[in-house]
Amino acid sequence: MTIADQMQAIAIARPGGPDVLTLTTVPTPAPAKGEILIRVAAAGLNGPDLMQRQGAYDPPPGASPLPGLEVSGTVAALGEGSGRFALGDAVVALTNGGGYAHYVAVPEGQVLPRPSGWTDIEAATLPETLFTLQQTLIERAGLARGKTVLVHGGAGGIGATAIQLCRLYGADALATVSSPDKADYARSMGAAHTIDYTAEDFVARAKELTDGRGVDIVIDMIGGEYANRNLKASAYGGHVLQLALKGGARAEINLGLVLMNALTLSGSTLRPQTSATKARLAEGLRKTVWPAIADGTIRKPRIRSFPMAEAGAAHAAMEARDHYGKIVLEFPA
Repeated sequence: MTIADQMQAIAIARPGGPDVLTLTTVPTPAPAKGEILIRVAAAGLNGPDLMQRQGAYDPPPGASPLPGLEVSGTVAALGEGSGRFALGDAVVALTNGGGYAHYVAVPEGQVLPRPSGWTDIEAATLPETLFTLQQTLIERAGLARGKTVLVHGGAGGIGATAIQLCRLYGADALATVSSPDKADYARSMGAAHTIDYTAEDFVARAKELTDGRGVDIVIDMIGGEYANRNLKASAYGGHVLQLALKGGARAEINLGLVLMNALTLSGSTLRPQTSATKARLAEGLRKTVWPAIADGTIRKPRIRSFPMAEAGAAHAAMEARDHYGKIVLEFPA
């Protein structure tokens, strides 16, 4: 494979709306020791990409300033000491940034084989959500058979993936949604029940669906006024996972609920984690989730794809209220 010195990429011209995403030409990265250079075929969109575009989520030191945290494609070059993959292998990867480009260099521990039967566009939806939930829902909160999980935003990328992992591990997912279409989608992913948060009190409904006990785990991307309500919805010994703050970073909570009900409230961001941590998460996924993808237990999400040059339109679509599923940028061959 001939690799040009320059490549096309999507850059953030300045903090702002979707229109600040610009098609540009930048130097092609070279894989460092222990890295793999991937020829990108598709890149998934995620909440951190939107935040970075808005100027609210700077890349960690040493990471690419380009957006894009998950890709699928083929191995184009190997850095010194990289031996787990061969040139031409079809792969997916969690990047440290730079996924909105024709090439991206990634530590090899963050790379997994592209699942058989999944196209590049389909496979590009996997890494960011699965690595996030491996770290939080599975490892930190201890997802297990018989647990009940309240999943806010059950039709989103993280939400729908969390529902599928609940089904895989034998747990029940209660998904909050805002429309009948989103409810249907959440149920198709395996939600045991859906709660229309525009018309129902999710605390009361969660208690009702658990015979007054409350839920064992809450996955929340909202924050703000949801924070105390999540505590109220939790069972004794419950765990609230705070994964984003779409509703605001400030909240007033009743610490008495935390104390008397032995609750855990934890937050997590994935991008600043070390390569060793991300490699450990990848190994956990390879052992447990990748076989479930191969046998069809993990279902493909609803996907809308956009050409690379229409990255701005893709971001606008992700920010629309009627969005659900995953959005992917498709790169020319």
